[in-house]
Amino acid sequence: MENQEQNTPGLEKLFARLEEVTADMEKSDITLEESFALYNEGMQLLKQCNETIDAVEKKFRFWTRMEKFMSFKEIQKEKTAQIEQILKAYLPRVQGYQEVIMDAMSYSMLAGGKRLRPMLMQETYRMFGGTDRVIEPFMAAIEMIHTYSLVHDDLPAMDNDEYRRGRKTTHVVYGEDMGILTGDALLNYAFETAASAFEMAPEKSLLIGKAIRILGQKAGIYGMIGGQVVDVKSSGKKIDGEKLEFIYRLKTGALIEASMMIGAVLAGADDESVQVVEEIAAKVGMAFQIQDDILDVISTTEVLGKPVHSDEKNEKMTYVVWKGLDVAKQEVEHLSRKAISDVRALNPKDDYLEILLESLIYREK
Repeated sequence: MENQEQNTPGLEKLFARLEEVTADMEKSDITLEESFALYNEGMQLLKQCNETIDAVEKKFRFWTRMEKFMSFKEIQKEKTAQIEQILKAYLPRVQGYQEVIMDAMSYSMLAGGKRLRPMLMQETYRMFGGTDRVIEPFMAAIEMIHTYSLVHDDLPAMDNDEYRRGRKTTHVVYGEDMGILTGDALLNYAFETAASAFEMAPEKSLLIGKAIRILGQKAGIYGMIGGQVVDVKSSGKKIDGEKLEFIYRLKTGALIEASMMIGAVLAGADDESVQVVEEIAAKVGMAFQIQDDILDVISTTEVLGKPVHSDEKNEKMTYVVWKGLDVAKQEVEHLSRKAISDVRALNPKDDYLEILLESLIYREK
């Protein structure tokens, strides 16, 4: 390929020769044979010009996108750091006879990660005009619920994983008993944290109550827990694609739906807009989980921060097993592109949320 590019004349030379051919064809004393030869050369030159222009345009689009993406990464880093501070502020102080549980909660919560759910919540809140800090306890609450689900997922009775985000899992560090109780504590404390919003903004009590209800529904038996139940009961069994998609919609998608819906609700969005946001989030959640399946096959423990081939070890049906790796990759891109298109239709003030969703396609962990 490199040799081919080196042997291809530059665009300037191609245009110069094309002008010469054009001038020769316009001469009055040109023979029919010469005319045909020049015509064929001209068409070949034109083809080479178009190919060269296409190649340049592709490179230009690539580097423009990369510039945008790198700028996004810097902004994302700043936003993630701000979210980390919010999470720390809402964690309980390590004190009392039960201090081990507070320590384990902090260990689990502050293990790093993308902070995708609180970030999606915050960006959706801002997209619909939200400006105050009433969103912050809910950002902490959604991450507490997500973290508790990971702590329980890692337990010996579930996935029996010893590493998460490059660190020993909670039950390995604190024991299985404390692993169970840490998850319980995070779930309960999430709702205690979300309820603190009533004191912050009593004038928004109706919206806060609606947001807490969404949080409970999407985390419960009709949401994440429901998906986990079907997932666990299906382990080692053959299941059809319909049931697999049901698991993904609830187990992974529900908390992402909650994140974006709560952001919209607390910002005062109407019911129709909240429903649109829920549908966008459902696509994002499905794409995110399929990408997880892909990474479990193609990534490494060092990059992923947790054991790879975990699904294979636990005999789990995944999208990659069901449809194959290539189709899985295509579905991630399709769902992500559709979600991005739907976000654009909401006319956000900037493109951060759009690029955040796009980054899901290219994530490596």
